[in-house]
Amino acid sequence: MLSRVLRVTLAVSILSCAALAADISGAWQFTLETPKGKGSPSFEFKQNGEELSGTYSGKFGKAALSGTVKGDQVEFFFDGPNAAGKFHYTGTVDGPASMKGAYELEGSEKGTFTAAKK
Repeated sequence: MLSRVLRVTLAVSILSCAALAADISGAWQFTLETPKGKGSPSFEFKQNGEELSGTYSGKFGKAALSGTVKGDQVEFFFDGPNAAGKFHYTGTVDGPASMKGAYELEGSEKGTFTAAKK
């Protein structure tokens, strides 16, 4: 009897953890705070489990991105169009329609972002 209760408890715990994982698929509008001012790129994300893919659209053009979503933590990269450099974003999903975090343009500027799902 005790082993059955433990199995049920374990199953419920695993399902609860899976439910906590964020799914950020869809269109997002970002607001960047940079040393040079503000930016407002948009992103289209496609999530499959923890794997993230999608597209950046902004002042540098368009670029494919890849990354991960683990729980409420998101991380993604893309090579800036027109040789701008490699961008690295890390953040926290605050809910189904918002996230915040930091970004870095490799070897150059750093800043923060907030984002809202469109």
